[in-house]
Amino acid sequence: MALPLSRSLAGLSVQADGQLAVRRNLPEEVPVAMVYDGSTQAVMMATPGDIADFAHGFSLTEGFITRLDQIEDFEVVEHEAGIEARFWLVGERSQALETRRRRMMGPVGCGLCGIDSLEEATRTLPVVQSDLRLPAGEVASATDALRGLQPLHDQTHAVHAAGFMVPGQGIVLAREDVGRHNALDKLIGALALQGIDPASGAFVLTSRISVELVQKAAMAGCPMLIAVSAPTAHALTLADAAGITVAAFARGGGFDLYSHPHRIIPEAQDVP
Repeated sequence: MALPLSRSLAGLSVQADGQLAVRRNLPEEVPVAMVYDGSTQAVMMATPGDIADFAHGFSLTEGFITRLDQIEDFEVVEHEAGIEARFWLVGERSQALETRRRRMMGPVGCGLCGIDSLEEATRTLPVVQSDLRLPAGEVASATDALRGLQPLHDQTHAVHAAGFMVPGQGIVLAREDVGRHNALDKLIGALALQGIDPASGAFVLTSRISVELVQKAAMAGCPMLIAVSAPTAHALTLADAAGITVAAFARGGGFDLYSHPHRIIPEAQDVP
């Protein structure tokens, strides 16, 4: 039976004019173990929904696999203590995995916690190749469009979302999680499982753009990140080197454009 995504819990609202008993729907988070050929390689705290998407996206963006056909079998197993996402890999990929033993416990605020080497945090990224171009108006309205596809946020006001925007079609797919990097992994996994090429659109995020989100976009092959908040300086450096367009502060009908601006189609100007 699927674990609940949220729970209603009692609390006490303390305000300037007094106190009031309240009940709030709060998001769940559980340990999700990524298990490959019987060996746990990572444990992430995540919202217990879309686990297959999460596991496949995480496996792709973290390099445990590079293609879905490297998976021989897969299952999700729920336990009282959490969830196991179990992969069995084809022979050559299973052998390659033996060269990298990684233990992670990823709290929701950080996607790099537990990495064994500093080099992994600054790994060389592939350069994204894509002919994608998006009209400026679609970029400016992207986070507003994503806001309408966040049912768990509507219940809890405590989760992030990642959406996939296609030119002329809007956001065609979205995923939610307490962790912003988990939400993006879920989206990337869903795209892979549905056979949708990440190079054909842009990732839209309800968070800041940090290093691990740029890394995941590059590994997935997505050429554009659109976010409601700010990028970090180092994330912009990585995005520029990886060929990724960054549109930040996308809200209120506008956005800040940083790296690779050629992918944005300017709005037509009125001629006097």
